[in-house]
Amino acid sequence: MVQSSHGTDARTRTPGPLGPAIVFVVFGAGKFVNHASELASFRLYDLPAPDVFVYAIGALELAGGLLLLAGRWVRPVALLLAGDMVGAIVVSGIGRGEIISLTLAPALLLAMLFLLRPNWRP
Repeated sequence: MVQSSHGTDARTRTPGPLGPAIVFVVFGAGKFVNHASELASFRLYDLPAPDVFVYAIGALELAGGLLLLAGRWVRPVALLLAGDMVGAIVVSGIGRGEIISLTLAPALLLAMLFLLRPNWRP
């Protein structure tokens, strides 16, 4: 039997939080698939090197979502994605009044904070 660090069979690892993970995968992939549209939005945020930001945030969200789906490195990934959501809320939500960053981003932030609880186990 293959043991994980928690003493359970690693082949039956419980997946991470399905809903938030799928949202991050979809939005992360969108930053590559719809790069021109995303870049136009990021240019409005007055960020340095918006093209780099689109790719970096896209990679974070896509990889983070996939890792959550796999139930791997859940807490470190949740911490990174929580920071991503704080950035989205501040820069595009508060800064630009974008509704999705004032609705979905706070919900995702709460989901990531939930995963950071000391007693949460995948």
